[in-house]
Amino acid sequence: MATIAPNFGETPTMAKENSIDPQKEPDAGALFVLKSRGSWLHCGYHLTSAIVAPALLSLPFAMAMLGWVGGVMCLTLGGLVTFYSYNLLSLVLEHHAQLGKRQLRFRDMAHDILGPGWGRYFVNPLQLGICYGAVIACILLGGQSLKFIYLLSEPNGTMELYRFVIIFGSLILLLAQMPSFHSLRHINLVSLCLCLVYCACTTAGAIYIGESKKAPAKDYAVTTTGVNRLFGVFNAISIIATTYGNGIIPEIQATIVAPTKGKMFKGLLVCYAVVISTFFSVGISGYWAFGNQSQGSILQNFMVNGKPLVNKWFLLMTNVFTFVQVIAVVLTYLQPTNVVLERKFADPKMDEFSIRNVVPRLIFRSLAIVIATLLAAMLPFFGDIMALFGAFGCIPLDFILPMVFYNLTFKPSKKSFVFWGNTSIAVISTVLSLVGAVASVRQIVLDAKTYRLFANM
Repeated sequence: MATIAPNFGETPTMAKENSIDPQKEPDAGALFVLKSRGSWLHCGYHLTSAIVAPALLSLPFAMAMLGWVGGVMCLTLGGLVTFYSYNLLSLVLEHHAQLGKRQLRFRDMAHDILGPGWGRYFVNPLQLGICYGAVIACILLGGQSLKFIYLLSEPNGTMELYRFVIIFGSLILLLAQMPSFHSLRHINLVSLCLCLVYCACTTAGAIYIGESKKAPAKDYAVTTTGVNRLFGVFNAISIIATTYGNGIIPEIQATIVAPTKGKMFKGLLVCYAVVISTFFSVGISGYWAFGNQSQGSILQNFMVNGKPLVNKWFLLMTNVFTFVQVIAVVLTYLQPTNVVLERKFADPKMDEFSIRNVVPRLIFRSLAIVIATLLAAMLPFFGDIMALFGAFGCIPLDFILPMVFYNLTFKPSKKSFVFWGNTSIAVISTVLSLVGAVASVRQIVLDAKTYRLFANM
């Protein structure tokens, strides 16, 4: 492969690693952020941080709207379909890489398969919006976790939520300067270990409470009726779909050193071993212990009238693990934003760590975190908005586009099971996305009366 002129410093090496077309203008976002230096194991770490996040603590709440049969069925189908979907994306990426054109971003896939307009005006804004929304939501979640830890230590404490959000955002401000996605591999390994630990603690705590005299009366009946029950079902499906959501599969596969064939599948196996052990243990144990009283985060059920139902140190430890893991999740979902910022403001012809590139990186990444922190502090009800984002963003990116990309790339026979299976998943997911969006808007309208800027929730 031809290389770029040698006076570009390290750029030719990185361009070769990332299989960037030498005839095109080098892209600083791909060169500096999406470095292809990782192994399949590193890929597994990144995938786990992107999927197994503290949002899974809401699974018992989703099951409460579905009941035992519906809840377990949706959990199972969500896992099977997303594993299949992410594997399809990986196969499409490998196919194009073997043809000599490695796609490093979701927008690149859409550009090459659907056309330039789809990549620029649909997939790129959709992915960037859902990932930056996830950053805002996780900064809010980090602030809430920090506040919960504070109140466990100081039950009569008066510090309000926005202060904890700012503290958490300040920590992210420092860590956001890590230069590339690949540089997060050790952080995401720690994240993988932490999610296993806090999910084990949550499961053990739920079983302990469920077996104790403090256990609430177990009622597994779905309490809503009529139209409320219908919308509750679609809300629950949106929660489960968003929890399984990823949205950055191409960017994660871009971190793998070439050749990539078969490596993403191994990474997915690592990730889904963790997914199965955490999602099902937390979802089933939480719903078993608290039934239809399960709250938005099952850890909220561990407190009644300000008093913990388990030892305070145990609850404190679980929340600390959750708090630390959120940091890795924020940094992972920040990468698509970093790619855009580097592409716009960095000079690919200069060294990555030259003053010319370091100063804009410091300024614009910091600005992105400051804005996200401000929005998280202002909108502590952002979870309702993220449900809408999930319906519009996660379902199209994770359930619809992979099926479309695969069918258009490999063109399976229209008489084959693969073609009709993919088409069926895409059509059903489209319907769920539309109905889920309506259900999310309805929930926002119902909760609007409680919304207040900088509310101490």
